[in-house]
Amino acid sequence: MANERYWFLNSLVVVRASHTEGPDGLSVLDHRVSMGDAPPLHLHRTEDEVFVVLEGELRVIVGGQERRAKAGDSFCATKNVPHGYRVISPGGARFITVTAHTDFERFVKAVARPAQGDGMPPASAPTPEQIAALAEIAMKFGIEFVGPPLT
Repeated sequence: MANERYWFLNSLVVVRASHTEGPDGLSVLDHRVSMGDAPPLHLHRTEDEVFVVLEGELRVIVGGQERRAKAGDSFCATKNVPHGYRVISPGGARFITVTAHTDFERFVKAVARPAQGDGMPPASAPTPEQIAALAEIAMKFGIEFVGPPLT
């Protein structure tokens, strides 16, 4: 259902359009992330992922090529291509991701918890054990961690 709010790791994710709402499995997620947020370098086996930056600035790597993406920019991480980002703007960032085969949205929901309000979750650094567990869950949704986060 659209507008569901989740605390996904250290971010707030709002499901703007769920894969369950239409026959093509389109998913639109609205992410609010803090400065320094950076997932492990990863790839999606089953779906492309389109990013649209609404606020802030990201350092982005897609297929070994690094660039900056600021409000108004967009980029595509095609399936099987390693990608990642790091939020470099002091006030954090906000971006939309669009996918079309349900896996990323289902992964977010599998590891997230319902958000307690509109704010960000309490920040915490994951332990190596938590990262390993997250990688194992990600594999169930066609997402493979292939390297460390951008520093």
